[in-house]
Amino acid sequence: MKFFVDTADTAAIKELADLGMVDGVTTNPSLILKSGRDILEVTREICDMVEGPVSAEVVATEAREMIAEGMKLSKIAPNIAIKVPLTWDGLTACKAFASEGLKVNVTLCFSPAQAILAAKAGAAFISPFIGRLDDIHLDGLDLIADIRTIYDNYDFGTEVLAASIRSVNHVIECARIGADIVTAPPQVIKAMANHPLTDKGLDQFLKDWAKTGQKIV
Repeated sequence: MKFFVDTADTAAIKELADLGMVDGVTTNPSLILKSGRDILEVTREICDMVEGPVSAEVVATEAREMIAEGMKLSKIAPNIAIKVPLTWDGLTACKAFASEGLKVNVTLCFSPAQAILAAKAGAAFISPFIGRLDDIHLDGLDLIADIRTIYDNYDFGTEVLAASIRSVNHVIECARIGADIVTAPPQVIKAMANHPLTDKGLDQFLKDWAKTGQKIV
C-alpha cells in the first residue's frame, strides 16, 4: 500500500518523507488555506520534496475554466496530479487532461457509480471519502470495497486512493480491502506507531535496565 500525506504543511511532509513514509501528497483548498501560503509557491515546494504525485486541486466549477486552471497547475512540476471534483464538468476536464497524458485525481467520490465514470474518463486516481460517509451514518469502508471489486472486475487502471481517513483503523481496513493508496493527515500516519503494550513493555525494559547499573555508551 502506498501512503500519500494529506497536508500542505511542508515541515510535516519532510519529517515523513525522511522516513520513507511518503509516496505522494494530496492538497485541497482547505489545506492551502490552513497553510496560509500561496498555492503555487507551496505546491512547488512540495513537488521538490517528494518524487511521487502531488495532487493540486482546481477551484473552478465549469469544465473550460477547470481545464485552464489545471493546465497552469500542471506546469508547476512534472509530478503534479490535477485534482478535479466528481461532477460532470469535472469528468469532462478529467478526459481532457488524460488525453494530454496528465495524471488526474478525481475527488469527492461517494458512490460506486461515480467511481465507474471516473475510470472511464481516464482518471489516474479515484478518491472515495470514507470519513464523510461515516459522518452521515454510512460505512465509508463499504464504498472502498465496492470500488475495489468493480475495478478488479474490469481491469480498470485507475488506482483507489482512500481519502478522508480519520483513524488508524481506517488505514488498516483499507489495507485489508486492497485500496492501492491511503491519503491521511500526518498525525494519523504517526499514530500507527502507537500501542499501549509497546509503551508498557518499553517502560519495563527501561526499569530493568536501570537496575543493572550498566551503560551502552
